[in-house]
Amino acid sequence: MNATPGHLVDISPLISPRLAVWPGDTGFTREVLLDTARGDNITLGTTRATVHLGSHADAPRHYGKPPARTIEQQPLDLYVGPCDVLDLARPAARGPDGWRAGLDLLRGRPATPRVLLRTSSYPDPEVWHDDFTSLAPELIDALADAGVRLVCVDAPSVDDANSKSLPTHARCLARDVSIIEGLRLEGVQSTADGARWELIALPLKLEGSDGSPVRAVLRRL
Repeated sequence: MNATPGHLVDISPLISPRLAVWPGDTGFTREVLLDTARGDNITLGTTRATVHLGSHADAPRHYGKPPARTIEQQPLDLYVGPCDVLDLARPAARGPDGWRAGLDLLRGRPATPRVLLRTSSYPDPEVWHDDFTSLAPELIDALADAGVRLVCVDAPSVDDANSKSLPTHARCLARDVSIIEGLRLEGVQSTADGARWELIALPLKLEGSDGSPVRAVLRRL
């Protein structure tokens, strides 16, 4: 994708009832209360869904006890600003903790506080599978040491789907690195190939919430 400076690239999946969510979580539904197509004076709808829907920001409270921040307490500057888009290769073999990738598989090094990691391991957001690439806890430490404050992935989680201890989330909490999951990064030129990007992915101001959907876009710098 050869975006010109200022061009916006949508990196969020379409939200619809077809969008897959974590097994057991609340999928998206929409109830039409009024509809101009039926002769009503306005169209009015009600929606219901998990806050971890599609492209979404995790609040630290999602994986940490109080006083871990809820989503409306998150600094807004985390979600807007220069970012790096880097490819993360899949490990050669699945280990006991799944396809957990570390710094050795990261193609390039971040130079901004926000890094978007393309694993290419979850190609269809409407079809759930738990075989995606996750992040090694040590990778979070390395990124935090490099000044990264926001880690974003194109998979449903930074941890393996079958993990109960969530060690990578735990390292994010310990290092105050925030998380966005569920991005669509196919076709986006990587920073290693010379592209410079700005991320715009603001969460909703939901009181007390453990997360929020985001409309994530990249702007070419």
